[in-house]
Amino acid sequence: MRQEVIDTQDKILMAALEDVPFDGWSWQVVQEASVKAGFKVETADAVFPEKLNDVLIHFANWADRQMMAALKDINPDEMRVRDRVAKAVELRLRALEPYKDCVQASAGYWARPLKKIDAAKLIWRTADMIWIWAGDTATDYNKYSKRGLLSGVITSTMLYWLNDKSDNMDDTLAFLNRRIDNVLRFGKITGGIVSKVQSGVNRMKQQKQ
Repeated sequence: MRQEVIDTQDKILMAALEDVPFDGWSWQVVQEASVKAGFKVETADAVFPEKLNDVLIHFANWADRQMMAALKDINPDEMRVRDRVAKAVELRLRALEPYKDCVQASAGYWARPLKKIDAAKLIWRTADMIWIWAGDTATDYNKYSKRGLLSGVITSTMLYWLNDKSDNMDDTLAFLNRRIDNVLRFGKITGGIVSKVQSGVNRMKQQKQ
């Protein structure tokens, strides 16, 4: 996608985020935001052809871009892997903190039965970006299990964050760290099981040869 289109989408999105807390997500809000951002109403149709679905996908893309931009100032080599993952999730939430009401409204949209698959894909993509930044190079089942587990962490942490009233997201960060610790323990257990199963399969193959 051309940068010019992305820039236009960003401007319309930012204008819409000002009104969503009061009016909710609707295509009318986006069209009005297009005018507020200095464009024609038709511009919204041009850059968001799938209407509200495209807008909310772009909102998720925007959050990912803010996260990755903030991570550029951090050297992952100086951190443990679990801390790299936690920091990435934290920075994404901090980018969204001023727009928590908008995230809450979008959560209702993605919770619809016909939208859950698209929502899962968006979360998976975020998890993939985080793991790549964290230095993960797995290409076997570990690649998918890590991203699947982190997708669960991101989802549960965001739901917790939406109701967090603590200062500086302290309660959310504590919750996030607990979830990551639990996932790491689970990953070690399942990884050991899979390794043993694979070893057994390899022995059986050798015996048949």
